[in-house]
Amino acid sequence: MSNWLLPEHLADILPAEARRIEELRRALLDLYRTYGFELVAPPLVEYLDSLLTGNGGDLGLRTCKLVDQLSGRTLGVRPDMTPQVARIDAHLLNREGVTRLCYCGSVLHARPADLLSDRELLQIGAELFGHAGVEADIEIIQLAFESVRRAGVEGARLDLSHPGVVHAIVQADEALAESAEELSVLLSNKDVPGLSELAARLPGLRPDSRKALLALPSLYGGPEVLQRARRELPGLPGIEAALGGLESLLCALPDHEFGIDLADVGSGYGYHSGVVFSIYAEGWHDALVKGGRYDGMGKSFGRARPATGFSLDLRKLSSGLPPPPLARAIRAPWGTEASLVRALQALRQAGEIVVQTLPGQAQRLDEFTVDRELVPDGDTWKVRAI
Repeated sequence: MSNWLLPEHLADILPAEARRIEELRRALLDLYRTYGFELVAPPLVEYLDSLLTGNGGDLGLRTCKLVDQLSGRTLGVRPDMTPQVARIDAHLLNREGVTRLCYCGSVLHARPADLLSDRELLQIGAELFGHAGVEADIEIIQLAFESVRRAGVEGARLDLSHPGVVHAIVQADEALAESAEELSVLLSNKDVPGLSELAARLPGLRPDSRKALLALPSLYGGPEVLQRARRELPGLPGIEAALGGLESLLCALPDHEFGIDLADVGSGYGYHSGVVFSIYAEGWHDALVKGGRYDGMGKSFGRARPATGFSLDLRKLSSGLPPPPLARAIRAPWGTEASLVRALQALRQAGEIVVQTLPGQAQRLDEFTVDRELVPDGDTWKVRAI
């Protein structure tokens, strides 16, 4: 095997693409600051028991593990930054009232989410802690939409779901308790034959639970899904609360195109507790943005807090955008004389890109177009078009 080959689903990012990713990072962090979000930077590696505290099993499966040479304890490379930010809010900042935090950093998955996904992501996101009302969800969704709009994405669509619907059905029927994980997978895949087979294996399953499980895969579409759900699902308080939360968002965000999928129980990480959303757009095979409410995650770190937020992968976002335009640059000769050095400094301080040509060397620039050159003009230097 060649020693320059990378592991599967890992890739180098070359100059023009790397520059665009960095510009997106700066633009989005600046955007979040205008909303009052403060930047935090959790470590790349933590003790495994801290990293996975209070989270679902899928997060553990995606975590790369290693042994700390100092303590002998098992470490994990973070596969998701949301739990780390929740720990910072609950344990380190320990503030009262609303806290808004944003972040950006690399995360690593032990296995890819699907055949087209990378294992290394550059995750950026925003989290709002301390407010349980729908107002926090509205702010987060609006900020998520503004994030993709700032990146140049057009025609973005919002998909909503609420794991409370499925949780209410499971909690109301003891026969489903031990099959909750299998049930979530079948519902997410809309596997009606599999759901029928599962219902047949559970002799104590209530008739209304069986009817609800077989109805859920078809409960997707536009806002009319909520009325269908009220007719076809049992009138459990948890279901009514979930449908009411979704309805409040629809009324508060009338200018967005919505899709609703009540069989979707949220991310496989298992920490969502309320409204879950995804943003899709043409040109990307999967959701661009994923987010939702995850109240109570901070309890594992000593303080339960209402929380909602979103994250996205900047590398994925950049990969679906049109090729970035080349930046204009100035070519300059090599030299150390004072007048040339002063001219170079003045141009660079003014924001110009100036590339000096080293003696006897040709160069290829992937992200610049050299359309001007710096030439001597008596005792000074001037820029002229090429």
